[in-house]
Amino acid sequence: MQGLFKPVDYPELLVGLDGPDDAAVWRLDDERALVATTDFFTPVVDDAYDYGAIAAANSLSDVYAMGGKPFLALNVAAMPDNLPVEITSEILRGGAEKTLEAGVVIAGGHTINDKEPKYGLVVIGFVDPRHMLTKSGLRPDDALVLTKPIGFGVTTTALKQERAEDPDVNEVVGWMSRLNKSASELAVEFNLRGGTDVTGYSLLGHGLEMAEASAVSLQLEYEKIPFVSCAHKYAAMGAFPGGAFDNLRYYSASVNWKRHLDEASQMLLYDPQTSGGLLLGVPQDELSAFLKRADELNQSAWVIGKVKSGKGIELV
Repeated sequence: MQGLFKPVDYPELLVGLDGPDDAAVWRLDDERALVATTDFFTPVVDDAYDYGAIAAANSLSDVYAMGGKPFLALNVAAMPDNLPVEITSEILRGGAEKTLEAGVVIAGGHTINDKEPKYGLVVIGFVDPRHMLTKSGLRPDDALVLTKPIGFGVTTTALKQERAEDPDVNEVVGWMSRLNKSASELAVEFNLRGGTDVTGYSLLGHGLEMAEASAVSLQLEYEKIPFVSCAHKYAAMGAFPGGAFDNLRYYSASVNWKRHLDEASQMLLYDPQTSGGLLLGVPQDELSAFLKRADELNQSAWVIGKVKSGKGIELV
């Protein structure tokens, strides 16, 4: 977007087109800012209700990734004329119940006809601009913490290819439909500054966005990165979505592999995620307390590496 036109400078627009962050942020006063975002996509699973719930959780995640609290949403839907009304209803019900779980009100929306279903939300939230998470907030020596495992894209692609087993699909659906609400609240509680959610650009892609925005490098420990239990199985089958290869082409020049891994294992780090977890920078002197609090909240949190001076990502 930045190359299409020169953005107008608005003093109250704290986050807009000039950065890679997850949502736009508009300051209302010293203590409050509006967070605005939208996201929608085609089905990633077969069950209509699950698809709606996952799409809603994914849309809400961009507000959570900024350390914000969503409160209002609008449906955005494109549905084929010949899609049974029962299926459309289940998609919308899944989205509605997930937003209700988040404490968010759906106040309307817009639907058009299209050849393939598409669903998501426009989401509005509040954030305290003094305690906002951004991709530019990492600092050297921060620990890198991930709040959901990865491997969603390779599993849902195996599902589309009719090669996925039901228990594997259920595991991944459970993670994708999980809100990032408690992870975000935990980040705000500890006054963290650097964060994003891991979605279509993969763990490496979103990690590189943070590294570049923060003018640092990331060191990731492969053995500490969490994967869903079926990820390596489907990776060995080559069930990667096209976006994984796009991520490989775009980001691989900035990734330095310090250890030998087979191609499938490397590709898992380029795997696009739908409704992935938060990637957070946690100061080392706060890490033990952060992990203890995460455990108290039943919030998953894996330490997968650290922030260093330099550029790019190093895999060890």
